[in-house]
Amino acid sequence: MSTSKSSKLALGTAQFGLNYGISNKNGLVKKNQAKLILSQASQCNIQILDTAIVYGESENILGEIGITGFDVITKLPAIPGGKMDIKAWVINNVSSSLIKLKVNSLYGLLLHQSSDILGEKGKILNEVLYELKNNGLVKKIGVSVYDPNELDDIERAKIKLDIVQAPFNVFDRRLDLSGWLDRLADLGTEVHIRSVFLQGLLLLPSEARHKYFSKWAVHFKIWDDWLRINEISALDACLNFVKSYSNIDIIIVGATDTGQLLEIVSKYENDNNNLTPKSLMCNDQLLINPTNWFK
Repeated sequence: MSTSKSSKLALGTAQFGLNYGISNKNGLVKKNQAKLILSQASQCNIQILDTAIVYGESENILGEIGITGFDVITKLPAIPGGKMDIKAWVINNVSSSLIKLKVNSLYGLLLHQSSDILGEKGKILNEVLYELKNNGLVKKIGVSVYDPNELDDIERAKIKLDIVQAPFNVFDRRLDLSGWLDRLADLGTEVHIRSVFLQGLLLLPSEARHKYFSKWAVHFKIWDDWLRINEISALDACLNFVKSYSNIDIIIVGATDTGQLLEIVSKYENDNNNLTPKSLMCNDQLLINPTNWFK
Protein backbone atom coordinates (compact mmCIF):
# COMPACT_ATOMS: atom_id res chain seq x y z
CA MET A 1 0.00 0.00 0.00
CA SER A 2 1.30 3.43 -0.93
CA THR A 3 1.68 5.60 2.16
CA SER A 4 1.65 8.84 0.20
CA LYS A 5 -1.72 8.04 -1.34
CA SER A 6 -3.77 6.68 1.52
CA SER A 7 -2.53 9.34 3.93
CA LYS A 8 -4.68 11.82 1.97
CA LEU A 9 -7.77 9.99 3.19
CA ALA A 10 -9.50 11.02 6.41
CA LEU A 11 -12.23 9.06 8.17
CA GLY A 12 -15.53 10.88 8.61
CA THR A 13 -17.32 9.73 11.76
CA ALA A 14 -20.84 11.15 11.36
CA GLN A 15 -22.09 7.55 11.12
CA PHE A 16 -20.74 6.87 14.62
CA GLY A 17 -23.27 9.30 16.08
CA LEU A 18 -26.02 9.67 13.49
CA ASN A 19 -27.96 7.56 11.01
CA TYR A 20 -26.12 9.36 8.21
CA GLY A 21 -26.08 8.95 4.43
CA ILE A 22 -28.76 8.15 1.87
CA SER A 23 -27.13 4.82 0.96
CA ASN A 24 -26.56 3.80 4.58
CA LYS A 25 -28.50 0.56 5.07
CA ASN A 26 -26.77 -0.31 8.35
CA GLY A 27 -27.95 2.70 10.36
CA LEU A 28 -25.96 4.00 13.31
CA VAL A 29 -22.59 2.29 13.63
CA LYS A 30 -22.43 0.33 16.88
CA LYS A 31 -19.50 0.94 19.22
CA ASN A 32 -17.84 -2.45 18.62
CA GLN A 33 -18.07 -1.91 14.86
CA ALA A 34 -16.69 1.63 15.21
CA LYS A 35 -13.72 0.20 17.10
CA LEU A 36 -13.00 -2.22 14.25
CA ILE A 37 -13.30 0.58 11.68
CA LEU A 38 -10.83 2.76 13.60
CA SER A 39 -8.39 -0.13 13.87
CA GLN A 40 -8.67 -0.73 10.12
CA ALA A 41 -8.24 2.98 9.40
CA SER A 42 -5.02 3.00 11.41
CA GLN A 43 -3.72 -0.02 9.49
CA CYS A 44 -4.57 1.77 6.23
CA ASN A 45 -2.45 4.79 7.26
CA ILE A 46 -5.48 7.04 7.71
CA GLN A 47 -4.35 9.65 10.22
CA ILE A 48 -7.19 12.17 10.48
CA LEU A 49 -10.62 11.69 12.04
CA ASP A 50 -13.34 14.20 11.15
CA THR A 51 -16.18 14.69 13.63
CA ALA A 52 -18.44 17.45 14.98
CA ILE A 53 -20.25 18.43 18.14
CA VAL A 54 -23.58 18.02 16.29
CA TYR A 55 -22.78 14.44 15.23
CA GLY A 56 -24.77 12.93 18.09
CA GLU A 57 -22.59 10.69 20.27
CA SER A 58 -19.68 10.59 17.81
CA GLU A 59 -17.18 12.43 20.04
CA ASN A 60 -18.14 10.28 23.05
CA ILE A 61 -17.79 7.05 21.08
CA LEU A 62 -14.38 8.06 19.74
CA GLY A 63 -13.16 8.91 23.23
CA GLU A 64 -14.45 5.65 24.68
CA ILE A 65 -12.75 3.60 21.95
CA GLY A 66 -9.50 5.55 22.18
CA ILE A 67 -7.98 7.51 19.32
CA THR A 68 -4.27 7.52 20.14
CA GLY A 69 -2.27 8.05 16.97
CA PHE A 70 -5.01 9.96 15.15
CA ASP A 71 -5.33 13.70 14.56
CA VAL A 72 -8.86 14.92 15.26
CA ILE A 73 -10.90 17.67 13.63
CA THR A 74 -14.17 18.71 15.21
CA LYS A 75 -16.63 21.49 14.45
CA LEU A 76 -18.39 24.08 16.56
CA PRO A 77 -22.16 24.30 16.00
CA ALA A 78 -23.79 27.53 14.86
CA ILE A 79 -23.69 30.23 17.54
CA PRO A 80 -27.09 30.27 19.27
CA GLY A 81 -29.14 33.45 18.87
CA GLY A 82 -29.44 36.07 21.55
CA LYS A 83 -26.85 37.99 23.54
CA MET A 84 -24.28 35.80 25.14
CA ASP A 85 -20.66 35.46 26.12
CA ILE A 86 -19.28 34.03 22.87
CA LYS A 87 -15.81 33.51 24.27
CA ALA A 88 -17.12 31.42 27.16
CA TRP A 89 -19.40 29.50 24.79
CA VAL A 90 -16.48 28.57 22.51
CA ILE A 91 -14.16 27.62 25.38
CA ASN A 92 -16.88 25.51 27.03
CA ASN A 93 -17.60 23.68 23.77
CA VAL A 94 -13.93 23.02 23.05
CA SER A 95 -13.27 21.88 26.63
CA SER A 96 -16.25 19.54 26.40
CA SER A 97 -14.99 18.09 23.09
CA LEU A 98 -11.50 17.52 24.52
CA ILE A 99 -12.98 15.71 27.53
CA LYS A 100 -15.29 13.56 25.39
CA LEU A 101 -12.55 12.72 22.90
CA LYS A 102 -10.03 12.18 25.74
CA VAL A 103 -7.35 14.19 23.94
CA ASN A 104 -5.23 17.15 25.03
CA SER A 105 -5.53 19.09 21.78
CA LEU A 106 -7.27 19.15 18.41
CA TYR A 107 -5.64 19.11 15.00
CA GLY A 108 -8.45 21.25 13.66
CA LEU A 109 -11.41 23.28 14.94
CA LEU A 110 -13.86 24.32 12.25
CA LEU A 111 -17.03 26.41 12.27
CA HIS A 112 -20.07 24.52 11.04
CA GLN A 113 -21.62 27.85 10.02
CA SER A 114 -19.02 29.98 8.27
CA SER A 115 -21.01 33.22 8.54
CA ASP A 116 -20.49 33.12 12.32
CA ILE A 117 -16.97 34.43 11.78
CA LEU A 118 -18.29 37.62 10.15
CA GLY A 119 -19.64 40.77 11.78
CA GLU A 120 -19.30 41.86 15.42
CA LYS A 121 -19.74 38.36 16.85
CA GLY A 122 -17.22 37.14 14.31
CA LYS A 123 -14.54 39.48 15.61
CA ILE A 124 -14.84 38.02 19.12
CA LEU A 125 -15.06 34.50 17.72
CA ASN A 126 -11.92 34.99 15.64
CA GLU A 127 -10.04 36.29 18.68
CA VAL A 128 -10.94 33.30 20.83
CA LEU A 129 -10.07 30.85 18.04
CA TYR A 130 -6.61 32.38 17.75
CA GLU A 131 -6.29 32.33 21.53
CA LEU A 132 -7.02 28.57 21.52
CA LYS A 133 -4.47 28.16 18.76
CA ASN A 134 -1.82 30.17 20.59
CA ASN A 135 -2.45 28.13 23.75
CA GLY A 136 -1.82 24.90 21.84
CA LEU A 137 -5.33 23.49 22.35
CA VAL A 138 -6.00 23.75 18.62
CA LYS A 139 -3.41 23.44 15.87
CA LYS A 140 -5.49 24.76 12.97
CA ILE A 141 -8.72 26.74 12.64
CA GLY A 142 -11.11 26.96 9.73
CA VAL A 143 -14.61 26.67 8.36
CA SER A 144 -16.88 24.08 6.82
CA VAL A 145 -18.81 25.53 3.88
CA TYR A 146 -21.79 24.40 1.82
CA ASP A 147 -21.10 26.80 -1.03
CA PRO A 148 -17.74 28.31 -2.13
CA ASN A 149 -19.46 31.71 -2.30
CA GLU A 150 -19.27 31.75 1.50
CA LEU A 151 -15.51 32.17 1.12
CA ASP A 152 -15.95 35.46 -0.77
CA ASP A 153 -17.30 37.19 2.35
CA ILE A 154 -14.55 35.70 4.51
CA GLU A 155 -11.92 36.94 2.05
CA ARG A 156 -13.43 40.46 2.08
CA ALA A 157 -13.24 40.43 5.88
CA LYS A 158 -9.50 39.59 5.58
CA ILE A 159 -9.86 36.52 7.80
CA LYS A 160 -7.03 33.98 7.55
CA LEU A 161 -8.03 30.32 7.68
CA ASP A 162 -5.84 27.25 8.07
CA ILE A 163 -8.46 24.76 6.80
CA VAL A 164 -11.47 24.95 4.52
CA GLN A 165 -13.75 21.93 4.27
CA ALA A 166 -16.12 21.88 1.30
CA PRO A 167 -18.24 19.49 -0.79
CA PHE A 168 -16.76 18.36 -4.11
CA ASN A 169 -17.75 15.50 -6.40
CA VAL A 170 -18.47 14.59 -10.03
CA PHE A 171 -21.80 16.46 -9.92
CA ASP A 172 -20.78 19.34 -7.66
CA ARG A 173 -17.68 21.06 -9.05
CA ARG A 174 -18.31 24.55 -7.66
CA LEU A 175 -15.11 24.65 -5.61
CA ASP A 176 -13.06 24.34 -8.80
CA LEU A 177 -15.29 26.41 -11.10
CA SER A 178 -15.40 29.29 -8.60
CA GLY A 179 -11.60 29.43 -8.65
CA TRP A 180 -11.46 28.83 -4.91
CA LEU A 181 -9.67 25.48 -5.17
CA ASP A 182 -6.64 27.19 -6.69
CA ARG A 183 -6.94 30.31 -4.55
CA LEU A 184 -6.95 28.32 -1.31
CA ALA A 185 -3.81 26.54 -2.44
CA ASP A 186 -2.17 29.90 -3.20
CA LEU A 187 -3.14 31.12 0.29
CA GLY A 188 -1.57 28.06 1.89
CA THR A 189 -4.94 26.93 3.23
CA GLU A 190 -5.55 23.20 3.61
CA VAL A 191 -8.41 21.98 1.41
CA HIS A 192 -10.47 19.16 2.92
CA ILE A 193 -13.08 17.62 0.64
CA ARG A 194 -16.27 15.97 1.82
CA SER A 195 -19.36 14.59 0.06
CA VAL A 196 -17.16 12.78 -2.47
CA PHE A 197 -20.01 10.29 -2.99
CA LEU A 198 -22.75 12.92 -2.46
CA GLN A 199 -23.74 11.19 0.79
CA GLY A 200 -23.72 7.86 -1.05
CA LEU A 201 -26.20 8.91 -3.75
CA LEU A 202 -23.61 8.54 -6.51
CA LEU A 203 -22.93 4.95 -5.46
CA LEU A 204 -26.55 3.79 -5.68
CA PRO A 205 -27.76 1.77 -8.69
CA SER A 206 -30.59 3.44 -10.60
CA GLU A 207 -33.29 1.17 -9.15
CA ALA A 208 -32.26 2.07 -5.59
CA ARG A 209 -32.54 5.84 -6.01
CA HIS A 210 -35.43 7.54 -4.27
CA LYS A 211 -38.18 8.85 -6.53
CA TYR A 212 -37.25 12.37 -5.39
CA PHE A 213 -34.28 12.16 -7.77
CA SER A 214 -36.39 11.21 -10.82
CA LYS A 215 -36.55 14.88 -11.85
CA TRP A 216 -32.84 14.53 -12.72
CA ALA A 217 -33.32 11.28 -14.62
CA VAL A 218 -31.55 12.60 -17.71
CA HIS A 219 -28.52 13.61 -15.65
CA PHE A 220 -28.36 10.26 -13.88
CA LYS A 221 -28.65 8.47 -17.22
CA ILE A 222 -25.48 10.24 -18.40
CA TRP A 223 -23.77 9.01 -15.21
CA ASP A 224 -25.04 5.43 -15.46
CA ASP A 225 -24.25 5.18 -19.18
CA TRP A 226 -20.76 6.58 -18.73
CA LEU A 227 -19.98 4.06 -15.98
CA ARG A 228 -21.29 1.18 -18.10
CA ILE A 229 -19.50 2.19 -21.30
CA ASN A 230 -16.19 2.72 -19.48
CA GLU A 231 -16.64 -0.45 -17.41
CA ILE A 232 -15.84 1.39 -14.20
CA SER A 233 -17.55 1.28 -10.82
CA ALA A 234 -19.19 4.36 -9.35
CA LEU A 235 -16.79 4.13 -6.40
CA ASP A 236 -13.77 4.12 -8.71
CA ALA A 237 -15.12 7.04 -10.72
CA CYS A 238 -15.89 9.18 -7.67
CA LEU A 239 -12.44 8.60 -6.17
CA ASN A 240 -10.63 9.08 -9.49
CA PHE A 241 -12.33 12.44 -9.87
CA VAL A 242 -11.09 13.90 -6.58
CA LYS A 243 -7.68 12.23 -6.93
CA SER A 244 -7.12 14.12 -10.18
CA TYR A 245 -6.94 17.46 -8.32
CA SER A 246 -3.49 18.01 -6.83
CA ASN A 247 -4.66 21.00 -4.76
CA ILE A 248 -6.83 18.79 -2.54
CA ASP A 249 -5.05 17.98 0.72
CA ILE A 250 -7.56 15.70 2.48
CA ILE A 251 -10.43 13.56 1.19
CA ILE A 252 -12.97 12.64 3.86
CA VAL A 253 -14.70 9.28 3.46
CA GLY A 254 -17.12 7.45 5.72
CA ALA A 255 -17.76 3.76 6.30
CA THR A 256 -20.27 1.72 8.29
CA ASP A 257 -18.07 -1.39 8.43
CA THR A 258 -14.48 -2.46 7.79
CA GLY A 259 -15.36 -4.01 4.43
CA GLN A 260 -16.56 -0.65 3.10
CA LEU A 261 -13.45 1.10 4.35
CA LEU A 262 -11.12 -1.50 2.85
CA GLU A 263 -12.92 -1.27 -0.48
CA ILE A 264 -12.60 2.54 -0.51
CA VAL A 265 -8.89 2.41 0.35
CA SER A 266 -8.25 -0.35 -2.19
CA LYS A 267 -10.03 1.56 -4.98
CA TYR A 268 -8.27 4.76 -3.97
CA GLU A 269 -4.90 3.05 -4.30
CA ASN A 270 -5.65 1.88 -7.85
CA ASP A 271 -4.32 3.96 -10.71
CA ASN A 272 -7.14 4.56 -13.16
CA ASN A 273 -7.17 7.50 -15.55
CA ASN A 274 -10.84 7.39 -16.60
CA LEU A 275 -11.91 10.93 -15.71
CA THR A 276 -15.59 11.79 -15.67
CA PRO A 277 -16.91 14.12 -18.38
CA LYS A 278 -17.81 17.75 -17.75
CA SER A 279 -21.39 16.97 -18.83
CA LEU A 280 -21.89 15.49 -15.35
CA MET A 281 -21.57 18.91 -13.70
CA CYS A 282 -24.75 20.15 -12.09
CA ASN A 283 -25.48 23.48 -10.40
CA ASP A 284 -28.99 22.63 -9.17
CA GLN A 285 -28.90 23.19 -5.42
CA LEU A 286 -31.86 20.86 -4.97
CA LEU A 287 -29.63 18.00 -6.13
CA ILE A 288 -26.07 18.85 -5.11
CA ASN A 289 -26.86 20.16 -1.61
CA PRO A 290 -28.25 17.30 0.53
CA THR A 291 -29.74 19.74 3.03
CA ASN A 292 -32.28 20.58 0.30
CA TRP A 293 -33.33 16.99 -0.41
CA PHE A 294 -36.95 15.87 0.04
CA LYS A 295 -38.25 19.39 0.69
